[in-house]
Amino acid sequence: MPVQITIIGLGQIGASLGLAFAAHKDKITTMGHDKDFGIERLAQKNGVVEKTNHNLPGSVEDASVVVLAIPVHQVRDTLSYIARDLKKGTVVVDTSPIKAEVAKWAQEILPDGVAYVGLVPAIGPDFLHETGTGLDSAKADLFSRSIFLLSAPPGAPGDALQIVSGLVNLTGGTVMITDFAESDGLMSSAQILPQLVSATLLNATISQPGWQEVRKVASRTYFAATSAFSGQDDVTALHMQVMQNRENVLQKLDAMINALVELRYDVEDANENSLKDRLKKAQAGRQDWLKDRSSASWMEVKREPVDKISISERLFGTMFSKPDKNKKDK
Repeated sequence: MPVQITIIGLGQIGASLGLAFAAHKDKITTMGHDKDFGIERLAQKNGVVEKTNHNLPGSVEDASVVVLAIPVHQVRDTLSYIARDLKKGTVVVDTSPIKAEVAKWAQEILPDGVAYVGLVPAIGPDFLHETGTGLDSAKADLFSRSIFLLSAPPGAPGDALQIVSGLVNLTGGTVMITDFAESDGLMSSAQILPQLVSATLLNATISQPGWQEVRKVASRTYFAATSAFSGQDDVTALHMQVMQNRENVLQKLDAMINALVELRYDVEDANENSLKDRLKKAQAGRQDWLKDRSSASWMEVKREPVDKISISERLFGTMFSKPDKNKKDK
C-alpha cells in the first residue's frame, strides 16, 4: 500500500519533489499544502500532488512523511501547528538551509515517536542557469545528479534515515550524510555568503553618487552579480539564516573581506601581474567548479569519512536498523 507524503510549501523545491514522486505512485501518494489556495489548486491540476488540503493540521494527520519546503522563518510556527496531528512513526523533514537551530525547534516541539531529519537539497547541474523559484519553475528532474545534505539528531531511528535516503534516490539525487554543524558550515559558503555579497553590492552602488545614470546602463554583469539576492521572501529568510548561523557567516565574511582588501592593494599599488594572476585564479576556479558540477563525478566516488564511528554514533545512537547494502556511507 502506498505511503502518504505530505509536502508543505509548493514552490520550486516542494513542487519538484512532488513531480519526482509522481513517477512512483505504486509506492507513494502525495498530499500538498500551501498558504496560497490558488497555488494548491494549480499544483493538483498540474500533477504535482494527487490531493491537497488547505487545512494545515488536516493535511498531515495520515502522513508517514511530512516535508517542509518552506522558508526557514515559517518552520517553527508550522511545526507547532502540525505537532498534535502527527501520528506516531511519522518522519518530519525540512529543507531549509540552516539545520542546528531547526533541529532544536524540532526537539522542543515534536512529540515522542515522531522523528526529525534535516535535508538540504541542491539543484541539479542542468538547471544552474535558471533563476525561477516558484511553482512554475518546478521540474521532475530538478534534483537529478545532485547532492542532498542529510543530518539527524543523536539517536534518530535508522529506519527514518533510510526512508529519507530512499526518497532522495527517487529524485535522482544522492545523499551526503553530515551533522548539523557541518551542514550549516557548508551552506554558509554555498548559499548565505553569495546572497550577502549580492546585497552588499547593491548597497554599495544604489546609494552612491551617479546611480541615477548608472542604473540606465547596468546590464547583464550587474544583473548576474545581484541575482543571488531577489525574491519576495529573501529579506526575512536571509536575515534569519544569518542570525541563526552567525559563527559560520562571520568566518566567511572575514574571508571575503580579506579577499577584497588584497584585491584593493593590487589596484592601489598598480600591481598588474598580481591582479591578473588573481583574476585568472578566480576564473579557473569557477570553470573547474562548473566542470565538476556538470559531470557530478563525485557521485561515483565514496566520500572518505574523517571520523566514521563518531559520526555514526551521533546520527544513530544505539538504535541501529538493518544495514542497506546499496547505501553509501557518504
